[in-house]
Amino acid sequence: DFTDEVIQAIHDCPKVSRILHLPLQSGSSRVLKLMNRKYTKEQYLQLAKKIQTSIPDIVFSTDIIVGFPNETEEDFEDTLDVVKRVNFEQVFMFLYSKRVGTPAAEMENQVPEQVKHERFNRLKKLVEEQMAQNNQKYLHTKQRILVEGISKNNPNMLTGRTKTNKVVVFEGDKDCIGKMITVEIVSEHMWYLKGEMVTCQ
Repeated sequence: DFTDEVIQAIHDCPKVSRILHLPLQSGSSRVLKLMNRKYTKEQYLQLAKKIQTSIPDIVFSTDIIVGFPNETEEDFEDTLDVVKRVNFEQVFMFLYSKRVGTPAAEMENQVPEQVKHERFNRLKKLVEEQMAQNNQKYLHTKQRILVEGISKNNPNMLTGRTKTNKVVVFEGDKDCIGKMITVEIVSEHMWYLKGEMVTCQ
């Protein structure tokens, strides 16, 4: 459903965030069909490549379900393959659990809990390795961020987000809340970046 017109519109409008949520669910075309998804692994990768080519500074977030009924080791390896190739900025990972009344709950070949957890941990390890690597590109760069408010974890710090939705914490005046400001990224901490304010305007 992601048309060329939408891709062009994002490209042309600098006010649009540069993170795009493109749900994957599974990297296996076979599992996607069981999920009643209308795309294949190959179509997903082609779309991601098209978007990346048209909007070079775009990053992706996604959703992945681990352990959907009938998922084999080969199917799961397809999911890992897509994660490696797209290199997502954020991945929301979920263990499949039965929901009463859904077709999947009645499927045979439910994946054992132990196998689901083992696969989930492998995916988590890969995603965290990619996040740590991706965070490096922000170090010592100046980023425009939207200041959202006071940090939930430290009342002496403010928090904001980059155009790619990375959380940045920094020391600053509360007058900056609600403004677009410039910070220099001085360190990375997996789930957030730490910055120093350059301008508050």
